[in-house]
Amino acid sequence: MTTLTSADGTTIGYETVGSGPVVILVDGAMCFRDAGPMRPIADRLADRFTVVLYDRRGRGASTDTAPFAVEREIEDIDALISAVGSPVVGLGISSGAMLLLRAAAALGRERIAGIALYEPPLMPEAARSGAAAYTAELTAALARGDQEGAVELFVRRVGMPEQAIAGMRGTPMWAGMVRIAPTLAYDDAAMGDSGVPDALVHALRTPTLTLAGGASPDFLRFGAQALADAILDAQFAVVEGQTHDVDAAAIDLHLRRFFENAGAAAADRRG
Repeated sequence: MTTLTSADGTTIGYETVGSGPVVILVDGAMCFRDAGPMRPIADRLADRFTVVLYDRRGRGASTDTAPFAVEREIEDIDALISAVGSPVVGLGISSGAMLLLRAAAALGRERIAGIALYEPPLMPEAARSGAAAYTAELTAALARGDQEGAVELFVRRVGMPEQAIAGMRGTPMWAGMVRIAPTLAYDDAAMGDSGVPDALVHALRTPTLTLAGGASPDFLRFGAQALADAILDAQFAVVEGQTHDVDAAAIDLHLRRFFENAGAAAADRRG
């Protein structure tokens, strides 16, 4: 593992595997290098790419610095790009997809040459009142220091049944989630109001691939399709047989093809 110092003094832990064009992987809520879907994905891509796994601030080996703003996490990604060399391409999963989207818009194509976004959990307008209620309840729980309550809100929000929640209590996994509960607010901030950020996506000129699992419910496919419809020349693809917990082997071919094409386009622009 290597560390770097982001613009506000936060230490970001990261590692690289493989060799070739650089791919940065951006985790969603409650995930980091060794807890989530990204390491198997990195291992599969490492034969063709240099893959960057990093711990978002407040997780794993990364520290945190108050006050938080989404811009701080964009600075973290910018610092990673400076460390590994630009341009890069990236994969973001779930709320991490929205963070990567915001970073691509802020940093431009010279820094991020292409983005793949798996199931960003955006919602149609009629469903956003639930997202607003979650934001209010999460903010209140964290303000009173109730990190376990914040985790409970999150796991219920993503559909975990009460019996499963009860079974997780007291386990090392539960304790780990409680420990990084403040970062749930960071993912919530990246989501905005959970609608498509129209001004951002209409101005975006970064090559974009949005993906959704073929076995995922319609509400999880909504965000990927809505972003593909809104972003100029974006591509949309279904990863057959997959749910939100996507398998590395299933998504591999989609990523490989897109990253190679985006990297080649970036090389052509450089002349």
